[in-house]
Amino acid sequence: MLHRRRWIRLSVAAAVAVLTLSACGSGFDSASGADTPGDLTVLIGASGDAETNAVKSAVAAWSAQSGTKAEVVVASDLSQQLSQGFTSGRPADLFYLSGETMPGFAANGALEPVGERLANVGDFHDAIKASFTYKGKLYAAPKDFSTLGLVINRDAWAAAGLTDADIPTTWDQLAAVARKLTTPGRVGLSMSPEFARLGVFLAQAGGWLVAPDGKAVADSPENLRALEFVKGMLADGSLKFSSALGAGWGGEAFGKGLAAMTIEGNWVVGALKNDFPAISYRVAELPAGPGGRGTMQFNGGWGVAADSKNKDAAVKLVEYLTNTDRQLAFADAFGVMPSVKSAAQQWKTKFPQQAAFLAGGDYAKNIPNLVGISDVIKDFNSQIEGLVTRDPKAVLGSVQRNLQPLVGK
Repeated sequence: MLHRRRWIRLSVAAAVAVLTLSACGSGFDSASGADTPGDLTVLIGASGDAETNAVKSAVAAWSAQSGTKAEVVVASDLSQQLSQGFTSGRPADLFYLSGETMPGFAANGALEPVGERLANVGDFHDAIKASFTYKGKLYAAPKDFSTLGLVINRDAWAAAGLTDADIPTTWDQLAAVARKLTTPGRVGLSMSPEFARLGVFLAQAGGWLVAPDGKAVADSPENLRALEFVKGMLADGSLKFSSALGAGWGGEAFGKGLAAMTIEGNWVVGALKNDFPAISYRVAELPAGPGGRGTMQFNGGWGVAADSKNKDAAVKLVEYLTNTDRQLAFADAFGVMPSVKSAAQQWKTKFPQQAAFLAGGDYAKNIPNLVGISDVIKDFNSQIEGLVTRDPKAVLGSVQRNLQPLVGK
């Protein structure tokens, strides 16, 4: 079964756990640290079997090489298991970490500032390092990055009489092809009901949650225009959220043939290869909106627990998992883009079919790096789920009220 990608799910469901660590329970045994001081526990949240198998294989290879035992645990709820491990004093030694949850964990003293210990710290892209930097210290080793693109089923596209000339470059064109691709058994476009997908429309409208000057701007006219456009597609049936189709995420809805298009990140490449290999598809850049092109960027990182009993080995494993060869292997297995500069050219040569994802990096937006942002996103997501019957202006007003106290902290 496919799952939403680990750090995205962490970003949309993590909030309370990040800010109220002291209120958490004792933690899941599977998420806590290894019993033997020399052993390591690695906690991840995966997009599917392709990612899980790739990480397990890499960790096993490092263990055989180093002589240090390391167990990979796939979290059922990454944020909860991380927080419970921290509270119990027996956290996983290293784990997946997202940029938007990092400030809360760092502020609570749960994370080791790994930037001071990593031998390969200079190889990471500066923009990705910035998303894991809190009060001047790097608290996670960037492991990969991803952007969102428009994934199109080639067979459905051809059956609808569409050609390459019909690849949408504007909102109006996206709405038109989505209607044309919609049939009684298949919707034209699907995506997960969350800001981590729908946010692309805010960016394309020229809006966002926080302005460059640091002000909260969730209730802007641009964002209102974006939500009204999405609501219009929901209302005419050319767009349905993956949850309405009985799918766990957009990639699953697409792979099962329930949707002809989806808005997903480059991890979908590995998921489709592993779970739906018969699907023929292409990836295009997302269409531009009134404010121009826009997409979202997600930076995954490896965090090390401040309470780990073997931080030296944990850092060595992180260095191994983020080296050039490993990152290229992960890219091949489940579609992510490497976070190290030394792998960039090889990646471009090896994966030309993913050019749309890489192009999106030039104009992608990150979820604001604020302590408590996950709370805001979690509430926003709950309202997105019912957008078809909600007032977009009221939704954005609620987001603005939740966001306002966070800016300037």
